Amino acid sequence: MTAVRHTVVDSPYEPLTLVAVDGVLSRLHMTGQRHRPPEETFGEPDPRPFGEAIRQLDAYFAGELTSFDLPLNLIGTPFQLRVWEQLLRIPYGETRTYGELAEELGNPGASRAVGLANGKNPVGIIVPCHRVIGAGGGLTGYGGGLDRKQRLLAFESGAAQPEALF
Repeated sequence: MTAVRHTVVDSPYEPLTLVAVDGVLSRLHMTGQRHRPPEETFGEPDPRPFGEAIRQLDAYFAGELTSFDLPLNLIGTPFQLRVWEQLLRIPYGETRTYGELAEELGNPGASRAVGLANGKNPVGIIVPCHRVIGAGGGLTGYGGGLDRKQRLLAFESGAAQPEALF
């Protein structure tokens, strides 16, 4: 039987809900996030599976961590999993376009499909989908909202402090 647990942690981006499946981080949900599943799917409240994730999120928001090192239990299609793996390769403070990601995946015509997979990323911030921008350099879609995306990118570029984000 699959054990699903969750906890809610404070962040400069409003509360974050962390969800673990069988003790491994599987989802991170922001307040008002697009594609946020119903709360009854989050399982029982239990902070125990999340100690390391919370420690790393705190270090990230303090500007002390630029790359997460956590086991993840990502659930998606094979293509989505490939896109999410590619997102993990975008360095802190840098961006890629949907087209660049499609090329890196060996399918230059798949920028729309990359965008759809990016939008379904279940572990935002940790799997940095906010680092993906439009072809012209503009901000496009973000499940957590464009304002939050802009603030995350500004924070990573050193232009904003996390406490100024919300």
